[in-house]
Amino acid sequence: MTIRVWDYLAEYENEHDDIIDAVEKVFRSGNLMLGASVRGFEEEFAAWHGIPHCVGVDNGTNAIKLGLQAMGIGPGDEVITVSNTAAPTVVAIDGVGAKPVFVDVREEDFLMDTTQVEAAITDKTRCLLPVHLYGQCVDMRPLRELAAKHNLLVMEDCAQAHGARQNGKLAGTMSDAAAFSFYPTKVLGAYGDGGATITANKDIARRLARLRYYGMDNHWGEQKRYYVVETPGHNSRLDEVHAEILRRKLTRLDKYIEDRRAIAQRYVEALSDTEIKLPRTAENNEHVYYIYVVRHPRRDEILERLKSYDIELNISYPWPVHTMTGFAHLGYEEGSLPVTEKLAKEIFSLPMYPSLSFDLQDKIISALREVLNTL
Repeated sequence: MTIRVWDYLAEYENEHDDIIDAVEKVFRSGNLMLGASVRGFEEEFAAWHGIPHCVGVDNGTNAIKLGLQAMGIGPGDEVITVSNTAAPTVVAIDGVGAKPVFVDVREEDFLMDTTQVEAAITDKTRCLLPVHLYGQCVDMRPLRELAAKHNLLVMEDCAQAHGARQNGKLAGTMSDAAAFSFYPTKVLGAYGDGGATITANKDIARRLARLRYYGMDNHWGEQKRYYVVETPGHNSRLDEVHAEILRRKLTRLDKYIEDRRAIAQRYVEALSDTEIKLPRTAENNEHVYYIYVVRHPRRDEILERLKSYDIELNISYPWPVHTMTGFAHLGYEEGSLPVTEKLAKEIFSLPMYPSLSFDLQDKIISALREVLNTL
């Protein structure tokens, strides 16, 4: 059996009856789009964060894109973010016509280097977009201070940080709006695509709800001008089936995080005496280990040798966004983000998901130690 960096089948077996019941409930409800399940999930996900508003959308990319659009970000604006992220973060910025501006990350924890942000601010900067990467939060205090000083908006990319905390505050609750992905691999994942944006700002939430439904004013209980486009929008609805599954899984989110932390601790105990650089939790953070990213200068050789043990691992991310041909127009040259570029050559992910058995984890650890001893 091949061991992969992520697998959902054991979890599905454990939760099979509840997942099938969720699907059955939706199919028998008589309403397959924007019904009680979507509304229920939005209310419950918002309440879980202590935030008044949540708008479910079709994926995490549009959670960012529509969130930016609802905040008034568009052509001619600049959004400061990082290149050490999944490409959708930057695709979403580009999707509203804004220009992504990159700062480097910290070598010790891979997170945005907030000391570089102020130098990147221009008279076109409208928004700061920190990425809570791999399961922990960017230092939000200096970003909020810069936003107040320069009259900027802040949006958190929380696609990899459901349930992470900083100084006791949940990821997604420290900004004007925050975007989440429910792609199946996520800490809270659906059985397909899904996303949501949360905000404490009622006006942003109303614009979001309109944008995800063609631009029609179809807010809950207030369908005053149904089928009339108030402003051009998108077809970006979270569907009922995924919403109902997410409602069930939300009740287990704390347990998922507990299990991930237990797996992370076993990696620490088994690998801390090796040359592998293990993840570091930043000060004041509570890590949820969406993925367990380690470093080694001979990364590629390690991954190749592990294949002989039927272990296939992943790199998040092998190509920094600023080096991709699709963003060559931004003008970043090789060496412009040295830490990001260095990390891309060394990082790789060990298997991390709540249903990863200790037996499988032991096989991974044993194989990795054998490979390291033969380098």
